[in-house]
Amino acid sequence: MIKKEIFIGLIVGLIANTLGTLLYILIFSDFGIAETYQAAVQQGHIGSLLALGAILNLVAFFGFLKIRRDYRARGVMIATLLTAMLILYYKVF
Repeated sequence: MIKKEIFIGLIVGLIANTLGTLLYILIFSDFGIAETYQAAVQQGHIGSLLALGAILNLVAFFGFLKIRRDYRARGVMIATLLTAMLILYYKVF
């Protein structure tokens, strides 16, 4: 039961991060999604783009805490840590 709740939180965290990144691109970029992604990769800003998308994880995390779904909040935290490791990978390599 606990693993299922953490997994649900992980999936919600990954979806929130993806939606946050796409939402940021659609609102603040003059280009399309693919063009913005390619430009971010070429300029080395993909980590920053992912970090800005992770802001929606805050909403999911505190939302789960508010409704007392602590294990789901833990899953969102794991998704955020995975995103941080991915950003670190992009910054180092």
